[in-house]
Amino acid sequence: MPADPRHTSPTTSPAHDRVVATGTAHERAAGSADAESSGMAHVRARAGGPLTLAAGEAAPAGMARLGRGDGTGLALPVWPDGATPSLLEEYQVAPVAVERSGETRRVLAAALRCCWTDLASDPWPGTPARVDDVLSAYRALIGRGDDLMRNWAVGALRRLHDSAWLEVADGLVRLGPRCASWPAASHAQLRELMRRLPTGEEVPGGLEVLPVAEPLDDAEAGAAVTIPEEVDEDLLGPFDERRRAEVVAAFMAVEHAAEPVHEARFPALRDPVLRRTLAEMLERRGRVLIHDRDAWISGYAPETLTGTRTGTGTGTGAGSGAGTGSGSALGESERAVLVLVLIHSVAIPRADGLLPADSWLSPFPAQVDELRRHTRLPIGELDAALRTLRHAGLVTQVKAGEEAGGYVPGPQFHRLTPQARRHLQEELILAAGPHTPLAAAVRANRR
Repeated sequence: MPADPRHTSPTTSPAHDRVVATGTAHERAAGSADAESSGMAHVRARAGGPLTLAAGEAAPAGMARLGRGDGTGLALPVWPDGATPSLLEEYQVAPVAVERSGETRRVLAAALRCCWTDLASDPWPGTPARVDDVLSAYRALIGRGDDLMRNWAVGALRRLHDSAWLEVADGLVRLGPRCASWPAASHAQLRELMRRLPTGEEVPGGLEVLPVAEPLDDAEAGAAVTIPEEVDEDLLGPFDERRRAEVVAAFMAVEHAAEPVHEARFPALRDPVLRRTLAEMLERRGRVLIHDRDAWISGYAPETLTGTRTGTGTGTGAGSGAGTGSGSALGESERAVLVLVLIHSVAIPRADGLLPADSWLSPFPAQVDELRRHTRLPIGELDAALRTLRHAGLVTQVKAGEEAGGYVPGPQFHRLTPQARRHLQEELILAAGPHTPLAAAVRANRR
């Protein structure tokens, strides 16, 4: 390792030292500003999906640049050492669940089969394919063509569009920017899979329920992916191969697991030196480690919460679970429905003494009928808001005995820092009882 400049013997005059110290201070300030800007870029990408880059604009540190032929591009976070969330399977750690994951994977495979026409090249950006052709390939893949399976496939297309795995617009499907995150080592396996998939026949239309967006231009020509080299190398470089792999594994676990991971399963969470390196890696991405007894998970750093624009103001983030961000901020309807779920599943049971004061996980689901009774949203808008919140990991649908079931806070609430917990507690007080003395005390304390 290079020598620490703080321990170097002075060989220059005091005046020169002051000049050098001044210059170093400016350099440190500039470096700190760059790091802060890069961290906020990672926060925005995690909460809202890939970032849009202007023509000629470079990607922030630690991000790949997906350039299009017109010079514009997208920025997508890159994981250290080429790791992907699939690493969690090796450690038997569950990621955030995807709704109807089987159909979603099969529809993505069908879209890849239709859009990746030149198997000699990389998958992204591919070529546009008609939505009907993708659904036809999906029907051939599963061997069924009934209306129920078609509806599930259309729903999967919508989820893949929202999470930036696909881009659906104007009756066409394109591979989304997240497809560029597949490591080159996996392309051979993907090619073999594509050769084995059947092709479909044309099926009728009727796709008005799919996302509506502006038609995409033909900027695929000249598209290129620029992957940054040696991500976090200055932090990981001093370690041997085994310890380096332990740090990366712990990083992927705390960032993408659905639940806090126990430190007994990851040496980097037990070792103070490795854990400090892990914390520095997270800090570069606007994240912090959250400790709960012997388990760990990551969340937004308190100073980044105002910049996430996730709709909740708590740092839960619409995309902060499995790295499949929603691609958009929560709207007014989603925020209102989330507050209703929290009131009925957390605030009311807590007031009855059934939940501890600091818990945001609840075994008491908010019934669907109760949500419909206490909202002015149309039924369709309520269902759409609940679907968005489920995809974001902010609520989870559960069964409630013989009842129709209901909703409880989702896995993202594990990622609340103590500061975010306090803020959310105050917001819930203001929402549930705006005219109570406790709410008045909260407002007075904020002045």
